[in-house]
Amino acid sequence: MNENKNKRSFWISTDWEQWPERERARTMNSLSGFKSANLVGTSDKHGLSNLSMVSSVVHLGSSPALLGMVLRPPGANNAHTYKNLISTGQCTYSHVNEAIFLKAHQCSARYPKEVSEFDAVGLTPWLPPGIDWQAPAVAEANIRMGLQLSEDIPLPNGCRFMVCALQWVELPTDACASDGYIAIDQAESLTISGLDGYHQTTSLGRLSYAKVDQPVQVITDRLKGWED
Repeated sequence: MNENKNKRSFWISTDWEQWPERERARTMNSLSGFKSANLVGTSDKHGLSNLSMVSSVVHLGSSPALLGMVLRPPGANNAHTYKNLISTGQCTYSHVNEAIFLKAHQCSARYPKEVSEFDAVGLTPWLPPGIDWQAPAVAEANIRMGLQLSEDIPLPNGCRFMVCALQWVELPTDACASDGYIAIDQAESLTISGLDGYHQTTSLGRLSYAKVDQPVQVITDRLKGWED
């Protein structure tokens, strides 16, 4: 890694191509910035549950409500989340919070298929009441949601981009603003940097819809919301 006189690093592709694999992976996973921290719950057709740590969940659209995530290239003896999702079409996202982040991170270990991560790390499966749903969420999470697989898109590196349609959401009412905004920090949701850095967040306020002829306004009472 080269450093200039201002103590800033500058790399080109031929530099990181020479780094050890894990060092390169840690760097590349850090460059996209802070990411969401979600536990993805699935089950197979026989009801055996799986729970995996994923930091690649992204918003894709609101109407219809779509979320996407990147999963590693499926192999013959792993990729339980991918295979379960393809098999049943269902998954859940549960936001990681401070009370469970150590257990959540342990879910990234390569447990055999016959071992449920819920049992292995000590988390509790949760199913939404009153609807027909198979994939478990995490009872200890404060924000959780259920999704139906919409599209499985192969990526150039062998990973899969899973487009999922939102089917239900369960969260604390006091985190919901009057205008629809959700204060996920009030629900104690954490964020991830790189592969293994977990962070709490501090709000700087909400900003008004940007317009070319108006200055940006700030509201610190985020749950009051904006008037549409």
